[in-house]
Amino acid sequence: MARGKRRLQYKEEEPINEDWLATYADAITLLMAFFVMLVSFSKVEIPMFEKVQAGIAEQIGKREVVRPTQVLETDLRDVVFNMALDSAVNVSTDDEGILMEMGSASFFQPGSANLTNDAVLFLKDVGDLLKEPRYLGFQVEVSGHTDDSPINSPRFPTNWDLAAGRAIAVVRFFAALGVDPDSKRMRAISYGDTKPKLPNRNDFGEPIPENREANRRIEIRVFPKYSRVF
Repeated sequence: MARGKRRLQYKEEEPINEDWLATYADAITLLMAFFVMLVSFSKVEIPMFEKVQAGIAEQIGKREVVRPTQVLETDLRDVVFNMALDSAVNVSTDDEGILMEMGSASFFQPGSANLTNDAVLFLKDVGDLLKEPRYLGFQVEVSGHTDDSPINSPRFPTNWDLAAGRAIAVVRFFAALGVDPDSKRMRAISYGDTKPKLPNRNDFGEPIPENREANRRIEIRVFPKYSRVF
């Protein structure tokens, strides 16, 4: 009896979908680049850190990330613009966070640590911003700077004392607004005339009035808590 031919039926194999490999490879590459950047930084630049963080979230998670430092900088610039203080206050970002430079002439009387009316109105708006829940993770550091003109008054025997008095006045004002009720978020620093932005005198030792005016300033630095962990 002839053996019938068996008809072998082969089930056609479904093709393997490997599209996910491209996404996975991109994610690994981005993460590797991210950690290489972290290791290579001598200290973390907060604005750059947030940009990289947002870029990874957008590429991998396909979602837009709001950068707190950028939002706060925009809000502070709006305060300066609305009060027409562009010539007295400069808002910028550096490797730690946001830096506000305030000219002493607009915020204090000469040789005094008493806030002017413009200073009170401006600092109130800034303080109200810093009290918002989304900005509670930011630290506040106020530093006082003077020019090299000597001072000797009963209240301020030296430029160190004057710079300290002005920085403390700003911190106390913020504290009175409720920015830092537990005294762990803010600090005041005095640099006196040791960190001028511009030379106080020319090569002949003569004073440069416009440079001295620029050197008399208060700096408010606002930065996330994690910016000084590394």
